[in-house]
Amino acid sequence: MRSITRIPYGVDTQTLTELSHKTLEGPLRLVFVSRLAPNKRVDHAIRTTHILRQNGVNATLKIAGTGDSLQDLRRFVSEHRLEDIVQFVGYLSEPEKNELLRESHFLLHTSVREGWGLNVIEANAMGTPAAVYPTEGLTESTLKNQTGLVSEEESPESLASCILEKLKDEEFYNRIRIAAWERSKSFHWSQVLPIACDWLESQAQKPIKKC
Repeated sequence: MRSITRIPYGVDTQTLTELSHKTLEGPLRLVFVSRLAPNKRVDHAIRTTHILRQNGVNATLKIAGTGDSLQDLRRFVSEHRLEDIVQFVGYLSEPEKNELLRESHFLLHTSVREGWGLNVIEANAMGTPAAVYPTEGLTESTLKNQTGLVSEEESPESLASCILEKLKDEEFYNRIRIAAWERSKSFHWSQVLPIACDWLESQAQKPIKKC
């Protein structure tokens, strides 16, 4: 019988010591933090923000990161006249990234797939839940309606609908952001490394089986 031990992926981001109040009133501040590549489907996050605007939500999107898709994305924004709602902020230092995550209402993640979804946990550590596609990795880093939102389908329409459904529920929003923040603490390397080291030590102490 084989035994499997799951060890979580660690993050360097220090969880906020306490959460300040964040209301959903006023502009809805969305953020996308990633390498700008085709598999990340950044244009889906832009379309999601546009759909929210079309439904009367004063939403804005800040895109942090660089990559091969940057010029195509800028062109997309320009062609659809979305410069007033989408801002490209480029590469950010860790403190700058953390501040952007902290001030945002939701991290959007529309990737084709992720090994885990590291930036989801980083956003959670800053008290910001994620709204993601139901793809591999993202459904593990975001627990649906517990630490964030997971759309029914991989489409901007579905993700926008998912957000719209919960926008007027301040109690729900505060509940998931607190849960996300609390859960993120268990993924810091200070918590993960002892588990990993103990497991490696236990494996090293096992007798070597002879062939």
